[in-house]
Amino acid sequence: MGSQRLRSHLVATALVLLAVAPARAELRISDLDVFLNDHEVTVHVVLLGALPEGFQEGIQSGIPTHVRLVVELWQYLRFLPDRLLVTKTVERTMAYNVVTKEFKVAVVAGEAPRTYATRDLRDAQRILSEIRSVKMTPAASLDPAAVIYVRVNAVAALNGENTFVTRMGGTAEQTTRQSDYRTIQRVQ
Repeated sequence: MGSQRLRSHLVATALVLLAVAPARAELRISDLDVFLNDHEVTVHVVLLGALPEGFQEGIQSGIPTHVRLVVELWQYLRFLPDRLLVTKTVERTMAYNVVTKEFKVAVVAGEAPRTYATRDLRDAQRILSEIRSVKMTPAASLDPAAVIYVRVNAVAALNGENTFVTRMGGTAEQTTRQSDYRTIQRVQ
């Protein structure tokens, strides 16, 4: 009798878990460019889906959307764990003012403080999702023979809340992407 009860409970739990399937992740990093010039290592990132469908109702009612990128510069080590060299965090927020019907995108961290205002959602989304010229480190501080790469962790969330529950509910998403391996010195 106890095993039959346990079995029916497990079946009911499995059906509930199947009914609450996680939303398809729409946030993705489309462009991750790492530039190695004579002076510094610079990263450009473009997010696609920074404002997924699950965010639309919250945005239109005035709940701010936050985008946070953690850009990490790593050194590849052949027989050891890779070494983290530098971490930079870039955070932006977008809010809709229901009175003026205007979107405001503000830089919160990692860049010079700026605020952009527009009435067009596409412009606001473009400004929110294009992260340009993140200066990681001077190129002179790196070993010319070292193999390096960049890893980007991106999070988009309504009201800045990124938890398991908010990701399951569709009001937060996260993704990660890694660049190709590179060296400072030119390989001949």
